[in-house]
Amino acid sequence: MLVLSVALLVSLFSAAAAQQGRIWVAAVSTAVALGLAGWVGIAIVPTLARRTNLRWLAYQVDYRLTREGIFYLAAVVVLVLAAVNTGNNLLFMLLACALAGILISGVLSRAVLTGVELKFDLPEHIFAERPVLAELELRNDKQLWPSISLRVTGENKTGSDPLLTTPVFFPYVPRLSSVQQKVELKFPHRGVYRQDAFAIRTRFPFGFFEKSRRVDSQIEILAYPRVEPADQFYEVLPLLSGEMASYFRGRGHELHSLRPYQPTDSARFVDWKTTARTGQLMVREFAREDERRVLIVLDPFIGSDPGGATEAAQAKLAERFERAVSLAASIVWHFYEIGSVIQFRTDRFASPMAPAGEIVYEALRELARIEPDTSATGGAFVDELAREHEIFKIILTRRPQHSIPTALWSSSYIVFIDTL
Repeated sequence: MLVLSVALLVSLFSAAAAQQGRIWVAAVSTAVALGLAGWVGIAIVPTLARRTNLRWLAYQVDYRLTREGIFYLAAVVVLVLAAVNTGNNLLFMLLACALAGILISGVLSRAVLTGVELKFDLPEHIFAERPVLAELELRNDKQLWPSISLRVTGENKTGSDPLLTTPVFFPYVPRLSSVQQKVELKFPHRGVYRQDAFAIRTRFPFGFFEKSRRVDSQIEILAYPRVEPADQFYEVLPLLSGEMASYFRGRGHELHSLRPYQPTDSARFVDWKTTARTGQLMVREFAREDERRVLIVLDPFIGSDPGGATEAAQAKLAERFERAVSLAASIVWHFYEIGSVIQFRTDRFASPMAPAGEIVYEALRELARIEPDTSATGGAFVDELAREHEIFKIILTRRPQHSIPTALWSSSYIVFIDTL
């Protein structure tokens, strides 16, 4: 501003010199004034522009007329007709005030919407049918003005349901500050949820118009299947524990059971106290060291021609498949809670054999995305499991019992999807 003031004074001096006929003095002073102004335009203005936040110019603000606004505009039309027909100055003054109110409303509402940034945080792990708490934050970056009476809603371009289904109200966001609100969300089913954009809306100050600014978003959330033990899991668990107990019998340190002595048994495993009490030679059996190593398998094959079934049959089959996915997730979570070493496998996914805490979320992510298999060769990968005799397997499948390899029955617990 100082340099431009000097350039203005020099240009005024140049004009005065020209009027007095001092051409060379006027020419030199004019060149100096132009040089100073040009230096400011080249050296100072770009620096100031870089330091100035002009993003508000690119904001697209949409307007929607409210019910109150309709009545207000109707009153303005009546004032226009009355003022034109009567020529009354008082009516013209009232009309001017009414139009000024509309103008002020637009300016203030745009000022409220600009300079506001949105942040939406969700937990890292989300399960279907279980409420979670998300945090929605609005930050006001304006230097001087607060933002008042803001509502945040979710919008999706694809027409799918947004994550944020209930508007969140922020009555006041101070300047250069942020305000957080907790939001409870619930995901009704497993799978991928997306949020394409959010809308920040306001009716401030008079409520004649609702202005909204769209904030694009790239949020993608994966909801795991429900892992709360279902009735079927409570029924399966005792049977499963019994199958594992009978399968994992070997030489470890934990006592498994007592049984009568056989000629092939070593004398060092004889339980002499029990033998003396019962009068029969009894032998101790110990649990194997790898008793907690389990392979959990979900076979997504549901049939090669489900399209020929009725809609009711297809819906029932889809419901059973979802129950199987939920049951598989519950079983994986159960072995995670007891600290087992597990492996999870489907037709397209196989985790390593590792402590459950290391792979549990990989398995849940696969279960969240898995789809029913209707190919003609579906379920064939289950036959390959018959070669793995050293590990106990839990298999969920829809294949008929007679198609299951005989070798699997001796080392597996099989849950048939049609019985769920």
